[in-house]
Amino acid sequence: MTPSERPGGEPGASIARLIAEAATPLPDPDDLAFGRCFEVFADARVVLLGEASHGTSEFYRARAAITRWLIEQHGFSVVAVEADWPDAAAIDRHVRYRGRADGDADAFARFPTWMWRNREVQQFTEWLRDHNRMRAAASRAGFYGLDLYNMSGSIRAVVDYLDRVDPEAARVARARYGCILPWSREPAVYGRVALSRGYAPCEAEVVAMLKDMLARELAARDGDDVLDAAMNARLVQNAEAYYRVMYYGAEESWNLRDTHMFETLEALLEAKGPDARAVVWAHNSHIGDARATGMGRERGELNLGQLCRQRWGDEARLIGLGTHTGQVACASDWDEPMEVKTVVPSRADSYERLAHDAGRARALVDLRPGRHDELRARLMAPRLERFIGVIYRPETERWSHYVECVLPEQFDAYVWFDETSPVTPLEARPLPDHETGAEETWPFGL
Repeated sequence: MTPSERPGGEPGASIARLIAEAATPLPDPDDLAFGRCFEVFADARVVLLGEASHGTSEFYRARAAITRWLIEQHGFSVVAVEADWPDAAAIDRHVRYRGRADGDADAFARFPTWMWRNREVQQFTEWLRDHNRMRAAASRAGFYGLDLYNMSGSIRAVVDYLDRVDPEAARVARARYGCILPWSREPAVYGRVALSRGYAPCEAEVVAMLKDMLARELAARDGDDVLDAAMNARLVQNAEAYYRVMYYGAEESWNLRDTHMFETLEALLEAKGPDARAVVWAHNSHIGDARATGMGRERGELNLGQLCRQRWGDEARLIGLGTHTGQVACASDWDEPMEVKTVVPSRADSYERLAHDAGRARALVDLRPGRHDELRARLMAPRLERFIGVIYRPETERWSHYVECVLPEQFDAYVWFDETSPVTPLEARPLPDHETGAEETWPFGL
């Protein structure tokens, strides 16, 4: 195959030309005009914003600019991210002036710290806090986590809440969670134990705890504190199941995780009321419809974007973000130090190379039917698409980071940055004493 051809036999040059003609040029993400370019998606109930890596500055700044526009101009009030509920809750308490809680100093302190503890997120959350400053509590936009990894943080949050409102229930919670507490900081060990024993030693206890929380606490109270507690109890239940099944197969654990993220988003919108609307920040692998990827077609995996389309139809808008080259913050393996690596220029047989060949430094391409139908038809032949998570291994990139996809079915729109740069991680420092008046620096302690 020559560089000017792509799968399906269409000349790559003509597809690149169609992309260039269809593309809306974008200003720098820091330009206030950036968010305005996404006005056509503002009628959605849920706008899902992706990223092709977890360590690219332009992706974070673009999502921040789009989210600012949707909050300021269209009343979106939920920012839901690919992070754990108890970690994101520390930011939510900050941006909505809800005070501090024990454990906030530990937010985003686990690997990969740079994914959320970075300058780009800090700048967005400070904007969000300022936006909320003069608004009534009920109309403030919040910051919420959808993921399920921080089991220990969620256990602590549930027990702390019950200590305040129902000490007897707190005693029961401690007894029930006592089964899983020894594994809560290294939950993968729990999965190995469950596999070797052939049963789930803690499942009944964490399920019972969630049922009690929902039946008793939610019936008796409402508000942010009880929502926090219920979401954390849900996380503990699903995390127990996630770590238990991860040794049986990647598909089952992936599906449980993305189903948890969807159900958390659904419950959050329900709790916020029928007019609530959300912006979601997550990786392209989570927000692009899995049915249009090798993940779904070959491995039977579903994802958050697919479930949102099935739940909300055209009221869910899925927007992917991609790049050709540059640098990225990443690690070579799990729990290893952050590095800055060069992103290998995109492959000749990839969607990214078509976008690069279009010659746009920054662009938005609307992929929905009826917008650019000739381009959409040309892009329907499956091609490779790059996925970089927190781990990046350029030496094995074809096998470890590319998946075959159908871009126009995967996303409603695609945002392109030809060359990108790494996020700026924040140094982890102790939080200032609450009594010193240094509240403005929380939760990152800068």
